[in-house]
Amino acid sequence: MRISGVIGLGSVVGGLLLGAGPVRAQSNFEIQVYPGTTVPKGVTMLELHSNFTGRGSTTVVDGVLPTNHALHETLELTHGFTDWLEIGFYQFTSLQDGGGFQYVGNHIRPRIAVPERLHWPIGLSLSQEVGYARKEFGADTWSWEFRPIIDQTIGRFSWSFNPTLGIALKGPNAGHSPDFEPSAQIGFDATKRVNVALEYYGGLGPLSDLEPLKASQQLLVPALNINFGPEWEFNIGAGIALTDPTDRVTVKMIVGRKLGGRTSPPK
Repeated sequence: MRISGVIGLGSVVGGLLLGAGPVRAQSNFEIQVYPGTTVPKGVTMLELHSNFTGRGSTTVVDGVLPTNHALHETLELTHGFTDWLEIGFYQFTSLQDGGGFQYVGNHIRPRIAVPERLHWPIGLSLSQEVGYARKEFGADTWSWEFRPIIDQTIGRFSWSFNPTLGIALKGPNAGHSPDFEPSAQIGFDATKRVNVALEYYGGLGPLSDLEPLKASQQLLVPALNINFGPEWEFNIGAGIALTDPTDRVTVKMIVGRKLGGRTSPPK
């Protein structure tokens, strides 16, 4: 099960979900728990991630712009090259409160996975995302994300766990211990078309000196995944901030469309 989505409607729903890092970066450009499977061979997935922060930071901190009333639109293009390799490309933009759309940066993300044809009891894959973001949106302009992915589907239930490490390559945090940024989701197929999910996103600080729970990023996102057909993906959620450093009100929406290759019939 893919907890991602497809063409952004965050600006329509606009007003309810996740927070970004308070100092390091505006991190809410892609709010997503990854599944273990990759995009099928020969298929291209086009996605738009729309994330709106209704109540966030209101001041510039270390040159990083505030998140309050910021709308982030991220275009993601992912192609399946084999049944175990996909490569994704991201274009990040931001509409700041009182300003126009701004270019933020680009990332590239190769991912390898254990092929589904091997019928392992759990899904396993490894994503590595490298890229650039302007210093107005992140103190560290070049970064590397190392994301192992584990998931499993048991009947109508599913779960996924992403114990992600964020590594600064250029900026004030370059050379420091990686940040631990775990995410997870559990889901239940309420009907053939509707999956109800609870997503978790954390930012616990550097591995060498993890932050106290109350000082860390902690976000829960009740979400819906709706099956509009085998070519489409749709995910929408509203975030619940559990700690003070997490932005209070954020909404996310992901809409995706598969192009080319074969698609499976809807469940």
